[in-house]
Amino acid sequence: MYTRSFNNRGPKRSFHKSSLFHSRGSSSFGNRNRRGGGGPAGERIDPSKFVHKAVITEEVEHFVPEHAFADFKIDEQLKAAVFAKGYQTPTPIQDRVIPHILKNLDVVGVANTGTGKTGAFLIPLIHKVLLNRKEQVLIIVPTRELAIQIEQELKGFSKGMKIFSVCCVGGASIVPQIRALRSQNNFIIGTPGRLKDLITRKMIRLSEFKTLVLDEADRMLDMGFVGDMRYVVSLMPRDRHTLFFSATISHEIEKLIKEFLREPIRISVKTGDTAKNVDQDVVKVSHGANKIEILHDLLNQKEFSKVLIFGRTKHGVEKLSKMLAAKGFKAESIHGNKNHSKRQRALGLFKDSHIQILVATDVAARGLDIPNVSHVINYDIPATYNDYVHRIGRTGRGDKRGKALTFIE
Repeated sequence: MYTRSFNNRGPKRSFHKSSLFHSRGSSSFGNRNRRGGGGPAGERIDPSKFVHKAVITEEVEHFVPEHAFADFKIDEQLKAAVFAKGYQTPTPIQDRVIPHILKNLDVVGVANTGTGKTGAFLIPLIHKVLLNRKEQVLIIVPTRELAIQIEQELKGFSKGMKIFSVCCVGGASIVPQIRALRSQNNFIIGTPGRLKDLITRKMIRLSEFKTLVLDEADRMLDMGFVGDMRYVVSLMPRDRHTLFFSATISHEIEKLIKEFLREPIRISVKTGDTAKNVDQDVVKVSHGANKIEILHDLLNQKEFSKVLIFGRTKHGVEKLSKMLAAKGFKAESIHGNKNHSKRQRALGLFKDSHIQILVATDVAARGLDIPNVSHVINYDIPATYNDYVHRIGRTGRGDKRGKALTFIE
């Protein structure tokens, strides 16, 4: 295992055992409020947790699915749309979850990030709508980016089927959302705060919704949305179909499961805290070294082709993005101070590989499916180990390999 050590004379390579990384932690730690998505302020993470060799693909236990997509009892037009997207063999979460959803059973799904979870609930729910055009589904997610991504995937699966949806998220104008809600929609996908606002305005009548999806429930809990979630769920019929997805199961999450679901089927295909196909390492920054120059040297290496860099604060992320742009890199930023259209533009440029670097706060750490991210760099140490897990989950998705580097000062 190699790490890069730097001092004020420039980079040098040195070899260390991971046991050496029991340092004090980074000075980048800071207090984070509840909606910022961290855990306890100032929590220290043993830096040895950031060093982990990826499992060679051949050594990973081979998953043998019980089904092919052709086996699922879904509408033939939907099945054709699934095949058209190149889906043949379901991922583990899809393989285990879809049959239960088709039976209208409540489900708790626990799976690593990047495992095809969105398709696991969208495919059977589209089938449900095709069987009954009056069916209405509410999907609640923690971030606007995830909501938009889910709606895009929904449209991809249901093209030409006359299935209608609306995305209700904060940070975007409420007027077009209200206009769209005046029509009949089979799917409403939204964030808790904006949904509560629209319900209060009587634009959404929850008594008509018999199906509920709570996606990234642990993240919504972390962000302080539990009150809004309870408010929304309390207005829905008790006799409903509820699907609950979370990357982690804590005591608080268990309480929500008991509160929201009825005798759920539990499906866990989580293989570990961090992705097996992500190489994790640290970059040690010696006292007096120039951190931005160290980052510059890394980004100039050919293999750093599509890089997601995480910072702790909105201001710091914006500043770092501008500094990298000034050094000639194609870089953009995404954080809470940017309006909806600018965030979507930055994400689009990064997804389509028109820029090399996206600098982000933890708002981008969950749920986003960005293809072919070669590296995740933790420029600032995450506030919690869970945040770390979700950050590095942006690379090494599916069967691809990825690398994650964490700066240690």
